[in-house]
Amino acid sequence: WNTAVHVQDNEADAKKRAFTKAELHAFFAHCDDEVARIRAFGRKGWLPAFRDAVLFKVAYAYGLRRNEARMLDVADFGRNPHGVEFGEYGVCYVRHGKANKGSAPKPRSVLTLWAWVPEVLQEWVTQFRPLLAPPGSPALWPSERAARIGLQRINSRFAAYRDALGLPGGLDFHSLRRSYVTHLVEDGWDARFVQEQAGHEHPSTTSIYTCVSSDFRTRTLRRILGDLKRCRGRSCDKIASVSIR
Repeated sequence: WNTAVHVQDNEADAKKRAFTKAELHAFFAHCDDEVARIRAFGRKGWLPAFRDAVLFKVAYAYGLRRNEARMLDVADFGRNPHGVEFGEYGVCYVRHGKANKGSAPKPRSVLTLWAWVPEVLQEWVTQFRPLLAPPGSPALWPSERAARIGLQRINSRFAAYRDALGLPGGLDFHSLRRSYVTHLVEDGWDARFVQEQAGHEHPSTTSIYTCVSSDFRTRTLRRILGDLKRCRGRSCDKIASVSIR
């Protein structure tokens, strides 16, 4: 069979899925609330909590895998001449993309899509990251004990927030990437554009990540049925019947 093989076992688990938009909003709101809560108590942990909140948002905003997000440097962003409204954060250059077996990391560029993303990044880079990063560190997400945040720290923070909200265990860090792909599809972005943004060589791989909601399917059904209802002529009815089959 001339088909693409998706070798990531993680996607074969039926419990793994994307966030709904309501769940994602609640998750990000909880991230922000935790920063405010820790800071109100005068504890030092508010700055790492702020870092992790921004990291989660950026991972969703660009559909990044966990290590892709972790390995970002401050210099991995640039202008997009076709998206000047995003300023210095019009493109994210992913240098540590998932590699094929036996190959080096696969780089790609991901275009910024939403106006809130540059604001979040600008605030972190200019105001708060300097309070945590050691001199000369290129890392976008420095650690209080190391040059760069560790994968275990990312996992533990994510799981703590998920569990605090009572969200299902099938939601993991990779669900941010699933959500990015799913929400773009639901919002009507071109399928090939979504594929390129995600860095998938084959559209069949992108389809594995797409977990469209029942609301989206209902809206799509109603839109198609509405279009068919507006078709009054016999020829149109004939074409519609063939399309449905």
